[in-house]
Amino acid sequence: QVQLEESGGGLVQAGGSLRLSCAASGGTFSSYAMGWFRQASGKEREFVAGVISNDSTKRYADSVKGRFTISRDNAKSALYLQMSSLKPEDTALYYCAADLTRRLWPSPSRNDYNYWGQGTQVTVSS
Repeated sequence: QVQLEESGGGLVQAGGSLRLSCAASGGTFSSYAMGWFRQASGKEREFVAGVISNDSTKRYADSVKGRFTISRDNAKSALYLQMSSLKPEDTALYYCAADLTRRLWPSPSRNDYNYWGQGTQVTVSS
């Protein structure tokens, strides 16, 4: 059983930055692909960014490319999302998720992720 806990969310002005963290426990973090998803009020959960187990390959949604950076520290069983140039449309509940299938490329499909955290709220004011 893998447990994931997000932190680092908050209220920020447009143009600002935030760094989200996800602490993992209960499994072999270094063998999982990991992803960040978000869900805005009234919308479906969407892929934000993903990284495979050895941190060599990353993938981003077009809406965040160039503004967000995903990274991981396998020694600390931690996943991060550095968000900059934030926009009001980035407001959402952000989730980290673990994909136990070994892949060469991070999956953008939420159906491929086996474990989820509870989420951390990010609110960007205009």
